[in-house]
Amino acid sequence: MLNKLRCFLREQKMLQPGDRVICAVSGGADSVALLFALYLLKEKEQITLEAAHFNHHLRGDESDRDEAFVQSLCHQFDIPLHLGHGSITSGKKGLEAAARDARYAFLKSLPGKIATAHTADDNGETVLMHLIRGTGLKGLGGISPIQGNVIRPMLTITRQEVEDFLEEWNLSYVEDSSNDTDAFLRNRIRHHVMPLLRQENPRISENLSQMALRLREDEKQLSKLSQFDQLPGVARLASMSGSQRSRMLETFLKQNGVKEPEQTHISLAEALIFSENPSARAAFPGGVTLSRNYDRLEVLHAAPSWETCVLPCPGEVELPGLRVTCFPASEQINTGDCFTVQPKGEMFLRHRQPGDVLRCPGGSKSLKKLFIDRKIPASQRQQIPVLCDEEGILGVYSIGVHCDRAAVSLPAVTICFQKTERKGE
Repeated sequence: MLNKLRCFLREQKMLQPGDRVICAVSGGADSVALLFALYLLKEKEQITLEAAHFNHHLRGDESDRDEAFVQSLCHQFDIPLHLGHGSITSGKKGLEAAARDARYAFLKSLPGKIATAHTADDNGETVLMHLIRGTGLKGLGGISPIQGNVIRPMLTITRQEVEDFLEEWNLSYVEDSSNDTDAFLRNRIRHHVMPLLRQENPRISENLSQMALRLREDEKQLSKLSQFDQLPGVARLASMSGSQRSRMLETFLKQNGVKEPEQTHISLAEALIFSENPSARAAFPGGVTLSRNYDRLEVLHAAPSWETCVLPCPGEVELPGLRVTCFPASEQINTGDCFTVQPKGEMFLRHRQPGDVLRCPGGSKSLKKLFIDRKIPASQRQQIPVLCDEEGILGVYSIGVHCDRAAVSLPAVTICFQKTERKGE
């Protein structure tokens, strides 16, 4: 076991001379074997060795027994020990996940590299768990050998090799009674599925773990090909291979607030890409809405609402992201941001309404059609101010003046729209 562990350490470049390594020790067979193996190797690897134990207080006296055992073991070999305690309650993902999260939060708060005792058997069980729940290449990669400051040196070592190593060195360990129950999926796989597979191939754990390590390398290379500074356009995404596209979408979702994108979420994002609706949108966990804006996918931020308001002249009105100013005209202007008109009565700004029509140099069109022609996202159309007076529409911001209402002479007034920064941006 010792030689296999050392080979894997070097193959994965897990340790460097001078590293401070903190071994996570539950008191069970695997963690005791790892601690003692690192103890035997610490001089050759030129590392400083410490240990850490987290008491979840889930098994009453048995939890305290485990803590006392680890304290005694570390004292016997003069290994510094870090102790952590927690009161664990079952969260949305269950008690096992809540305990793991609390344990890793404690371990990652410690300085140095954290070594955990996951074996080839653990890795094989993890692969099967992912298969049962549904997974892709990343899930088939099982347990990561290196994850941040956490290293897992025993992924090529079987549980049988661990037991042989402990017997060889006459090392004792404690048993976790919760491992005997079938309450958790991992335990059911360990007790019932793995023995059947082992009848077909005694090396099933090693084979699954080795497969996972190889597939993890494949995933790493595919991920490199899927990196981006800015997510490509819809047309380019649609032309990509599914494997590259799904990885890009997964990264994009993570960057925009979907913490753990599942296959269903990636499929939903892909549906936007292939949708015939250029303004399609979809809701994701965490309150995230993804919007198709013609050839782009973007996160939809709800625009602040505003009410219909009177535009004084001379004077100005502040809208979300816009300042609208009216002043006596000294010349005739006709752009999307400024236009000169001769209003009838009071002027006011309102949202687009069904049936709104604007006459442009090319003829009359509905505002809906104009917005589509100019590829204005559906999410933004209702926020574009429409300038009106007592006789109807005078002009529309970003589109321009109503040709029938443009001033043909002075006196007249000019209305200008200027972008401003929204509060909080």
